[in-house]
Amino acid sequence: MLTTAPLVSPPPQIEGANFLNLLIVDDDRAVREACREVAQSLGFNVQVAESAEHAYRLLDTHSTDAVLLDLRLPGVNGLEALHAIKKHRADALVIVVTGYGTVQSAVQAMKDGAYDYVTKPFSMEELRLLLDRVAGHLKLKTENRVLREAIKSRQGFGNIIGRAPEMEKIYRIIAKAGQSSHPVLILGESGTGKELVAKSIHFSGPFHNKPFIPVDCGSLVPTLIESELFGHVRGAFTGATHPKDGLLAIAEGGTVFLDEIGDLPVDLQAKLLRAIQEKEIRPVGSVKRTPINVRILAATNRDLEHGVAQGTFRRDLYFRLNVLTIRVPPLRERRQDIPLLVAHFLERQGRETGIEKTISDDALKAMLNYDWPGNVRELENCLERACAMSSSNELQVRDLPTQIYSAPMDLMGMSQPSTGIVPIAELEKQTILSALAQVNGDKMMAARLLGIGKTTLYRKLKEYASQN
Repeated sequence: MLTTAPLVSPPPQIEGANFLNLLIVDDDRAVREACREVAQSLGFNVQVAESAEHAYRLLDTHSTDAVLLDLRLPGVNGLEALHAIKKHRADALVIVVTGYGTVQSAVQAMKDGAYDYVTKPFSMEELRLLLDRVAGHLKLKTENRVLREAIKSRQGFGNIIGRAPEMEKIYRIIAKAGQSSHPVLILGESGTGKELVAKSIHFSGPFHNKPFIPVDCGSLVPTLIESELFGHVRGAFTGATHPKDGLLAIAEGGTVFLDEIGDLPVDLQAKLLRAIQEKEIRPVGSVKRTPINVRILAATNRDLEHGVAQGTFRRDLYFRLNVLTIRVPPLRERRQDIPLLVAHFLERQGRETGIEKTISDDALKAMLNYDWPGNVRELENCLERACAMSSSNELQVRDLPTQIYSAPMDLMGMSQPSTGIVPIAELEKQTILSALAQVNGDKMMAARLLGIGKTTLYRKLKEYASQN
């Protein structure tokens, strides 16, 4: 039975729960209706059955993502009902309901494939929290299952992966910028994909069949940047035994992408500004000017306005480049794109190696919880490393770099602010041991409260034991 103490305030609907289908199987009508009311208030689509036979018929005719199953049904063994339900819907999460004195049955049910259990009597708030956790797990599981198919449909713009609202805004700007010849300034942290944005602008425009030439201003030796951009004549400097065309001339009719434009020396900034405004260049050592027809796209992870204030970047060049501006958000600001990026990189790895890899729900959850200071580039490198280290076709949490799966999490798996006082590993250890103490050593219950898998909990406890 449910205890019916009212909630303090109406429970909010779970994001995405209205796309999830829940089947409630219980022979007690009052319990069925109470559970239905709670589930529907959270946004679930609910079907109810008073018997195992009724449940089987519904499973044959209705989509079912999760089942709330009473183990004490008339005329059928609860574990047999569990096995039959899993046979009908192998992917459905089954939450078993058992009496306080028969918890051992629930433990056996979890060994046989049940996702979780709850003991009678339970409160509406307890059921709400349980369904909240189920919805979160199903959302990850569903995304993980369909992402491989999803990347075959529209993923973004060009080769850019992302469906977050921030990315949709960028796609609209790219579509407009691709049809013009104005300079574009692309801002964003390292690893966010600024060069991909530049390529998308170029290849979506009318001059897509013309050259696209990237130049990393931060990696070139300052004394050679001028020669690389503008070219030189024979004898212009020591070692200049042959004349050389500059990249601004080679890219005639196309695009030059100046990455890390903030690293360009101030004296060359003036020459670049003149080239953009006058559409001509003068090679090093030459007295003649050469006309050019090239589009300039520039990118930086620096604050150019601060550079202008400090005198390290020319104000006139900043305004000349800043005709159109695109800010590429860091990955932590578009976490909903992480599963799609993971699927994309795993598919590419599969094509390159001939070995298809998937990722477990727990591993994906850990990646969603991590802040990715290196952004998409770090994510790509992480998956490449994980694929190389993993001995199975499904990537597990243990295959990820330590800093990713050791990120602090609350009971629902979300990030917690760090105080900077307690090391993350120690904070995690304290949380796990505290949870075990609160449930009198019940490891399964502790894993459920912590929102982690039983295998993960056992592995952590084994690590702590080896440290003593």
